[in-house]
This record gives sequence, C-alpha cells and structure tokens, in this order.
Amino acid sequence: MIIVEEYDPAWPERFRALRDEYEAAMAAAGVPFVAIEHVGSTSVPGLAAKPVIDCDIVVDEAHVAAASEVLVSLGFVPLGELGIPQRWAFRTPDRLTGTHTYVIVDGCLSLRNHLALRDVLRSDAALREEYSAVKRQAGALAADIDEYGRLKTDMVQRILAAAGLTDAERASIAGNQVPSHEELPR
Repeated sequence: MIIVEEYDPAWPERFRALRDEYEAAMAAAGVPFVAIEHVGSTSVPGLAAKPVIDCDIVVDEAHVAAASEVLVSLGFVPLGELGIPQRWAFRTPDRLTGTHTYVIVDGCLSLRNHLALRDVLRSDAALREEYSAVKRQAGALAADIDEYGRLKTDMVQRILAAAGLTDAERASIAGNQVPSHEELPR
C-alpha cells in the first residue's frame, strides 16, 4: 500500500525551506537558475498526496552540470535522467528524507508537464477532487510505487489534456522509459 495523505498546510513551508537552501547554495556557487518550483501533488492546496515535497531547480541547459554539482555538494547522489528527457534526478541525502529534487531545463516538455499538472489542479476544483479520489484508490490497491503510477496514468493524461498539452506531447510523456524502482532504487 502506498500512503496517500490529505493535504497538509505545512507542505508549502517545507518547500520554502528547501527553496531557501537551494537558492543560497546556487548563489554561493555562482550558478544561475531560472526558478525553483514546488511541483507534484504537495504543491496543490486541497489535493491528497504522498507526503513527499518535489522541487524542480529550473536552469538553462548550459547550467545543468553546474547546478547538479551544487546538489552533489549538498549530499545528493546523481542518478541521471531516469528516462525523463532534460530532467536529472538525485538520490536524496538522509537529512532531506521526504523530498525529491530535480534539475530541469527551462521550457522543456518535462517541466511543462510538471507545471501543467500543478496549475490545472490548483485552478480546477472538480479535477482536483477527482484526482484525489484516484490517488487514494491507487494508493490502497497498488502493490508498489510503479503500479501506483500506472493506476493514475489515465487521470494524469486527462489533466494534461485539460492543460492544453497536445496529443503528441502527452504521448511523449506517456512513452518515457522510466526504470522501475526494482531496476534502480531511488
């Protein structure tokens, strides 16, 4: 079973603490960034979610390596793109358990996916409630995190369509070859 909790108003504060740490580390290293975005379900007030704060450190493509080096200096272990183009994942240090942090290229489809989901769910109460129900059911039924993701796919595709992503963009997102957690524990 995957734990899906009701929205916690403390989640934005947890994100702000991460954002502040990342901004300070990037500034100290002289690494420019476009934004640090709170994405994923914990970024949507009222949405049930796994209690994990997802952060996207958005950079120009030329600064991916430097931004990644900053995260390594903070104790992160680089994992590569993990099947999602232009989004680099990291194993989180123990002190930041309950968070996922990514370096992602400004304007890429992977970022547009994250922001589209967040923004549509923030603005559409009916979709937000429906997605909460899907997440609760998926969490109760799924044997593991990979199955949990598969059980949400149809709903995620509907949300992305509501956000205006094209059929081709949604097909590209659905076609990402992400390793299972058994293949690459994260």
